Amino acid sequence: MILGYARVSTGGQNLEAQVEALEAAGAERIYSEKISGSQLDRPELDCLLDQLRPGDVVVVAKYDRLSRSLQDLLIIVEAIRNRGAGFRSLAEDIDTTTPAGRLVFHVMSSIAQFELERIAERTKEGLAAVHKRGRVM
Repeated sequence: MILGYARVSTGGQNLEAQVEALEAAGAERIYSEKISGSQLDRPELDCLLDQLRPGDVVVVAKYDRLSRSLQDLLIIVEAIRNRGAGFRSLAEDIDTTTPAGRLVFHVMSSIAQFELERIAERTKEGLAAVHKRGRVM
């Protein structure tokens, strides 16, 4: 079964374009909500994940609709994979149900992890430089 997920951050935004794209992609059921992606408690996303069965595919119009951060996206996609389901993002043409799609997603994941580690290194270097000058953060 193809399950769609649509999200906008505020009540003033419209879900219509996302819903239309998900329907065109064959989504049989669409979970939608108006809530910030940074919120950890997203009831419709939780419901979608609870309903997943092996062989299902979660489809989003754009991957940033599923998550605000790449780290969070990786965690959610891993949860989808652990349930035996796949993930598709229409705008980015990512499809983890295919070998090429899994490769693209893993490369993207590796780059994201690398960037997180570089940010941590730069932060430590900056704090060390400030400390060396006698300042306390």
